Amino acid sequence: MAISPTMRGFSMEIAAPVLVTSRSAVRRREISPEAGRALEILGHAIEYLTDEFVNAGGSFSAQNPQVEAVQLLMGLNRKIYFDCPEVPSIADRCRALLHPRTA
Repeated sequence: MAISPTMRGFSMEIAAPVLVTSRSAVRRREISPEAGRALEILGHAIEYLTDEFVNAGGSFSAQNPQVEAVQLLMGLNRKIYFDCPEVPSIADRCRALLHPRTA
């Protein structure tokens, strides 16, 4: 996890970008209705702000408040998504059935 620069007096942890090299590395996540709604709202807000930024013809710099706002929302979006539990793959389920852990 990387720490983002302080924005207006607070900082937050955001997930670092991950490079997916193969289809097998993609893991599905079990997204609760609350998390799904939050992701939907954040997605709309990000889309709205980026559309406004493009239409206004703003300069793309790290100090631009609109760019900072989009980065903040994208960080929150990633955090919510990665906080959702991963769904075990079929291979994981089969492995668990064939090799039960003994206590």
